[in-house]
Amino acid sequence: MTNPRIVILASGSGSIAQAVIDAQHSGDLNAEIACVISDQASAKVLDRAKSAGIPSKVIAMSANRMDWDLQIISALTDLQPDLVVSAGFMRILSADCVSKFKIVNSHPALLPLFPGAHAVRDALAAGATKTGTTIHWVDAGVDTGAILAQEEVEIAPSDTEESLHERIKIVERRLYVATLKQLLGKLVGSHD
Repeated sequence: MTNPRIVILASGSGSIAQAVIDAQHSGDLNAEIACVISDQASAKVLDRAKSAGIPSKVIAMSANRMDWDLQIISALTDLQPDLVVSAGFMRILSADCVSKFKIVNSHPALLPLFPGAHAVRDALAAGATKTGTTIHWVDAGVDTGAILAQEEVEIAPSDTEESLHERIKIVERRLYVATLKQLLGKLVGSHD
């Protein structure tokens, strides 16, 4: 029996990707990380992949959005992942892409509240007393896919966008790995 294959999509520092890599290295997450794909050539996540001996690929956003969508779909098709893990990937995937692959994402808010790129700022601006993180399937909308798991984070009166986001990330990394374990466990069951 082979471990399920995952591909990680990430745009930035890669702290979520690192949590997934660490869980896989420790044996806590039974998966093969086939590749890390980033849209940013300077993303720190690429260094993390290299340090872990994981192949990586940069697919930079091009002037022609359809070309970029096709490059992403082509790369994923070649890699044949059982699950695509969007870990701080700051691009919206095409409807064609999300219909072809099982893609999971994390979001720093309790969806359906505060979708989009500025969830932490939006929660603070709304005067919310709590927010959190959501792990969800990716569909053709923006942060509208079926919710897999959520966990609350209290908002302190002294919180800034940065301090709140850091506290959310701690919960997000743990919840994402736990959710991936459940999903991959189901995938392994369906491989037999």
